[in-house]
Amino acid sequence: MKVLVATQKPFAPVAVQGIKEILAAEGHEVLMLEKYAGQSDLEAAVADVEAMIIRSDKVTAEVIAAAPKLKIVVRAGAGYDNVDLAAATAAGVVVMNTPGQNANAVAELAVAMMIFMARTQFTPATGSEVAGKTIGIQAYGNVGRLVGQKAAALGMKVRALDPFLSAEQISAAGAEPVTSLEELYAGSDYLSIHIPATPQTVGSIGYELITRMPKGATLINTARKEVIDEAGLEKALEDRPDLKYAADVAPDNIAAMQEKFGLRVFATPKKMGAQTSEANINAGLAAARQIAAFFKTGDRRFQVNK
Repeated sequence: MKVLVATQKPFAPVAVQGIKEILAAEGHEVLMLEKYAGQSDLEAAVADVEAMIIRSDKVTAEVIAAAPKLKIVVRAGAGYDNVDLAAATAAGVVVMNTPGQNANAVAELAVAMMIFMARTQFTPATGSEVAGKTIGIQAYGNVGRLVGQKAAALGMKVRALDPFLSAEQISAAGAEPVTSLEELYAGSDYLSIHIPATPQTVGSIGYELITRMPKGATLINTARKEVIDEAGLEKALEDRPDLKYAADVAPDNIAAMQEKFGLRVFATPKKMGAQTSEANINAGLAAARQIAAFFKTGDRRFQVNK
């Protein structure tokens, strides 16, 4: 089978070598498409491949249509909103992610952002400590739980909400369960978002939720920018000059917000949650193993378009 590794942001060389070794051991041929210029390059490269490994690369309906032999796409990472699941399903293409492989990298970034904002972006201005404060975690999966563990180690109180977990499961994983988003936001000095971008969550965090937060609170988003109602966020920051916002991907209106709100707003230039050498290697090797298992035994354990 031909496996295409398509990455505008390439894997580390050691990860590429590992991917090749894992797949070659099962008799698969690995093709590389790195730092490509645009979607047309990707569409041209998939004409004869049975499998793909991607990172943040967009697998659109056009890409899937251009790949008549394609059987599986693995997104090396947790989020998979860059893949057209409907088109993949219609074409009989299995889509997988690699949950947990980037989790620690994202969790460390969330905690770093929290401290960065607490200390006024490391300027000489007087900041505050996070010990003794309360962190609310929206979605208590692989990343959320690691954020909770790290926050607890810093002396913080941890509260969490996850619609897919019972109160008992959240408690057993080290957090105080809450029953509603309103309660979570209202009681959190820091609120860390870890939800995916879905039709139900896009634009779901806006003015009403954000302004429920306590005086001096900080909202931290290392998930997807699409889950934020950016107009609502901007209005909340206008009406509540005590609030802060930090994100791992810049809002569309970041320039205007930084001009208005200064050090109360921060965003990374590009999404960097998974940009560590360890996460890079872990996710790439996991993707290769999943493809090998899929073709060898039909393993679909991490399929997301069921």
